[in-house]
Amino acid sequence: MNYTQAYELLKHKGQTHILDFFDSLTEKDRQRLLAQIEHIDWSVVEAAGRKNETKSRGKTEPLNAIEAAEMERKKDAFHSLGIKAIRDKKVGCVLLAGGQGTRLGFDKPKGMLNIGINRKLYLFEMLICNLMKNTRDAETTVPLYIMTSDKNHEDTVTFFQEHNFFGYPKEDISFFIQEMVPCTDFHGKILMENPSAICMSPNGNGGWYTSMQNAGILEDVKKRGLEWMNVFSVDNALQQIADPAFIGATIDSGCVSGAKVVRKASPDERVGVLCLEDGRPSIVEYYEMTQEMANLRKPNGDLVYGFGVTLNYLFRVDMLNEMLGANMPLHIVEKKIPYMDREGNYIKPDKPNGYKFETLVLDMVHMSHSCIPCEVIRDKEFAPIKNASGVDSPESARKLLAANGIEL
Repeated sequence: MNYTQAYELLKHKGQTHILDFFDSLTEKDRQRLLAQIEHIDWSVVEAAGRKNETKSRGKTEPLNAIEAAEMERKKDAFHSLGIKAIRDKKVGCVLLAGGQGTRLGFDKPKGMLNIGINRKLYLFEMLICNLMKNTRDAETTVPLYIMTSDKNHEDTVTFFQEHNFFGYPKEDISFFIQEMVPCTDFHGKILMENPSAICMSPNGNGGWYTSMQNAGILEDVKKRGLEWMNVFSVDNALQQIADPAFIGATIDSGCVSGAKVVRKASPDERVGVLCLEDGRPSIVEYYEMTQEMANLRKPNGDLVYGFGVTLNYLFRVDMLNEMLGANMPLHIVEKKIPYMDREGNYIKPDKPNGYKFETLVLDMVHMSHSCIPCEVIRDKEFAPIKNASGVDSPESARKLLAANGIEL
């Protein structure tokens, strides 16, 4: 794309301000900006005008889970099925690690956070240890695909290399960069990061499979003959990855996806709840639940909508491939977005000033025709690190790790 083509496109879209400083740029920066313009997904940008459209949810019903007691009773059978799938090289894992630790006061990839006390124990290291515990049980390894972002890719790859991949076979680890999409102001105008760069943000955790496709990673998935992908987030220090019992329970259920869930600590706990919506599996976020729905109880006193998701899912690969051509719902989120104004001044806002656009993995669950929730014991598998202090912080995670015998 040359300048004239870019200008005509932006004129048509009402976005010519992107080229305001073009004449002052070096040739390298000009080419970088033109490349960004050429690859803008305008369907995403134009969604800003639909921010205030109301979205009605369908009929919501409970979705029965395999509760912890049943998981324990059938542990041997589930474990055997899962071990076979791992040994038969049918399982791969995807670590969603595109975020920074900004909310924790840590300006590095979140996985680089040290959660040790008397020794160094990095979050990335803890997750690899959790994975290796299960692969040792299966006497083999599984491929691990790590999704990074433009902002943290180099730091993440270098960190793994410097720590010798924490003992995991490097030939089984692949890195790929999450796709990025433009940010806009509240009027749909694309924000600029600097004179030669558009403000971009990751396209949400629901973009992991299309990002794998665009990075060429799905060729490796196909070559290896993988049938299941276990996708999980970076911020849960206790989660079990490639867990044979979870894999086996999902396979045994006949469902095309599975989700690890924990029993909610209280009706108002800030976690999404797995349920049915119009007969399909769905996740209702805590802020979408009415008080009546959140407090509804079964005759035995358990919450009807009582199982929160942990962002640890198992998806069948053939189902994921079918989703590649589908349009996922786009979530438009108000955020504080640092930007360059029309005069070239860098502005760091103290309140939301624009939109970021995200797809979410919860919509992948809804797009699948079946999902089995599998309850895990939260004190053993749920130690999220989302806040700098208090609930779901490094401090609370360390207490849970210590209670599970992890040397800190």
